[in-house]
Amino acid sequence: MTDQPEATPDAGEFTPTEHTTIRYAKRASYDRAEAHRILDDAFVAHVGFVLDGCPFVIPMVYGRDGDRLLLHGSVATRLMRALDAGAPACVTVTHVDGLVLARSQFHHSVNYRSVVILGTATRVRDSEAERALAVIVDHAAPGRSGEARPANRIESRKTMVLAIPIEEASVKVRTGGPIDDEDD
Repeated sequence: MTDQPEATPDAGEFTPTEHTTIRYAKRASYDRAEAHRILDDAFVAHVGFVLDGCPFVIPMVYGRDGDRLLLHGSVATRLMRALDAGAPACVTVTHVDGLVLARSQFHHSVNYRSVVILGTATRVRDSEAERALAVIVDHAAPGRSGEARPANRIESRKTMVLAIPIEEASVKVRTGGPIDDEDD
């Protein structure tokens, strides 16, 4: 979808952790290049975090800059304040490629591609934040950062840009048709 940086040939795989090990191994992958492809093809991420013991999941537009996922939002939001303060985040990006309708309701499914990223955000500032915002804008609408004016000083003060390293991650993919029972 965008002209995002490609994974380097030696990018390899993510190392599964206690939190990213997928139990249904048939659909699991830890391939960094596949994760980058999925991230580059979508533009909405669901960002999860816990604040005061309450879980929240917020949909956000994002951009990818190499092995960093870039997020932006108002400095006044609880999401941005919590992540800036070091709250761990879970970011999920999912493509729904098609419904899989079987003869039995039990065997209905969805073909999908998804990435789950776990990490702690760091705040991006000044000229790096300006460049990160352009990456986010161009990810959602390729070439748009060159067509629209950049944020002015007041808008920049009201906007926070965060980067989450794409280091602890997993990929899941389901493809194919239904798996019907012989009786059906």
